[in-house]
Amino acid sequence: MNINSVFYIFILFPIFSFSQQKTKKGTVITEYGQTYSVTNPDFKTNIQQDLKVVFDIGRTFGDSTKVNPLINTAARYLNMHVDAGVPEKKLKVAMVIHGSAAFDILTDAEYASKYNIDNPNTLLISDLAKKGVQIILCGQTAAYYNISKKDILPEIQIALSAMTALVQLQNNNYRLINF
Repeated sequence: MNINSVFYIFILFPIFSFSQQKTKKGTVITEYGQTYSVTNPDFKTNIQQDLKVVFDIGRTFGDSTKVNPLINTAARYLNMHVDAGVPEKKLKVAMVIHGSAAFDILTDAEYASKYNIDNPNTLLISDLAKKGVQIILCGQTAAYYNISKKDILPEIQIALSAMTALVQLQNNNYRLINF
């Protein structure tokens, strides 16, 4: 074995072993938001403080048959923090939907008229809302795409704009996560 082989073993083994870890189902949103275990992290999670977050979700992805991974991130956020010991009541989550992501919150009937299938995000959005996640649609996006209140899932609130909702939530100490 030469020095290069040894180097690659020591460098790549930790990366390879981490990538082989299995995801685990969530305990809050059980069908979505799979996470990985992180044992003994150096940066400790403060389980005493409120963790208030607003996800800025402004795009969708090319495959209309799959859940929008940005919406799924809200489920991951809940699942991983509860798993890390944060009480569920300490987690405050909001999502502000705008741009092409607006199509991911359509009712099954509206989604089917556009993509010929039921909305794969419906159950996830319902589960998130049941756990207190605020889901807010930009009114400007809704107007631009001619989306009315009857076209979107019942859990969705419409705001004047995404900008308005983001500012108001941040004024209430929600921290912005933008992808």
